[in-house]
Amino acid sequence: MDESSRYEAVRSRDGRFDGAFFFGVVTTGIYCRPSCPAVTPKRDNVRFYATAAAAQGAGFRACRRCRPDAVPGSAEWNVRADAVGRAVRLIGDGVIDREGVAGLAARLGYSARQVQRQLTAELGAGPVALARAQRAHTARVLLQTTRLPVTQVAFAAGFASVRQFNDTVRAVYAATPSELRATAPRTGGRTAAAAAGIPLRLAHRGPYQAGPVFDLLRREAVPGVEEVTGPPGARCYRRTLRLPHGTGIAEVREHSRAPRPRRGTRPGGRLDARLHLTDPRDLTTAVQRLRRLFDLDADPYAVDERLAADPRLAPLVAARPGLRSPGAADPDETAVRLLVGPAVAADLVRRHGKPLDAPAGALTHLFPEPAVLAGAVADGPLRALATALADGAVRLDAGADRDEAHRALLALPGLDAATAAAIRTRALGDPDTAPPGAHAPDTWRPWRSYALHHLRTAGELEER
Repeated sequence: MDESSRYEAVRSRDGRFDGAFFFGVVTTGIYCRPSCPAVTPKRDNVRFYATAAAAQGAGFRACRRCRPDAVPGSAEWNVRADAVGRAVRLIGDGVIDREGVAGLAARLGYSARQVQRQLTAELGAGPVALARAQRAHTARVLLQTTRLPVTQVAFAAGFASVRQFNDTVRAVYAATPSELRATAPRTGGRTAAAAAGIPLRLAHRGPYQAGPVFDLLRREAVPGVEEVTGPPGARCYRRTLRLPHGTGIAEVREHSRAPRPRRGTRPGGRLDARLHLTDPRDLTTAVQRLRRLFDLDADPYAVDERLAADPRLAPLVAARPGLRSPGAADPDETAVRLLVGPAVAADLVRRHGKPLDAPAGALTHLFPEPAVLAGAVADGPLRALATALADGAVRLDAGADRDEAHRALLALPGLDAATAAAIRTRALGDPDTAPPGAHAPDTWRPWRSYALHHLRTAGELEER
């Protein structure tokens, strides 16, 4: 989009572009999402930015009406497999907070200077600024949804000191942490206690077909690790999470709630979720993994427009606009499950899964780590995969090179091309994978994963 097109999107309050870009208003010092309901500023007073971090770096503070920090992530990073796309996914997973810029660069195979230069050139902000914007958002969520003391919120959000936390919150939100907490939407007059978990609104753009996603999760659910309860249309998906600092239990509701009608166009909605974490420092990572599992950063308008041009797919897209291609909350776990199937996966959990310190109903275990499986199962495809995942010969994390990972999977003994393609689609979140033998013409690119998911959902292609 050029700047004229972006301004037109702002003028029409077009929510399809929320998260794709941000705009700052020089006369107010505030930055917004394109669908902000405030009076449209004059064109001469508007500046456009690729990321919230870039807007913050230019001195703008977040709008309190449209909350630009809460928009879905740019769908561009789902498609791009280059270093910038991989870096953005890793930063979203919290790598900067845990390993610093040096750790990010090492994972990408570049120098820290190269990573800084590439991110700044394309996004208007370097890795530290991108991570800072993410910490600020995490801090706001914790301040406004929990009763954690402010000091605990600071370190849970990833800040190195309380002073850094205070300065960042003031700069981004033009409010102190206490003032920001006081503006929280209240339920029963108070924020949630720790035992109640952290309530979340997982935003998405455009229509969202929750039913097929929950159908798939129900079919694949591994006892002890996952469960889907409730009647269709009102189901709840629950699962255990292994996280960098501890463990967690996630709950996601099936119904996608739309925002209140208002002026302008803000199509989209949210999935209501709740996280129970043993360590609140894992909030950012847990949220990003849920977003990948439910494919919440996709751009359904771009996907549906391309696929609807195909006569075979057009009626399927019309029947299920906004169909998502689910990803993975734990890529290594997903790879193992795709290789062995649900029944064997359930047996692996019973025999080798780590019991939770505090079971939550039917959720009792974490899925066994690759290193555990590598030392516990007999020779064969499973052991080969588990060993490769454990020693890093196969990397499936948020910053993995998809082509490189695919080649490494195909080199494993006993792992066929169809399984490798399924792992690439789900564990690596590739929107453009086609398994061998599937009719997936180039006209479906870069959304072949979505096209094949349409065919599977309609019963025209065997489920993998």
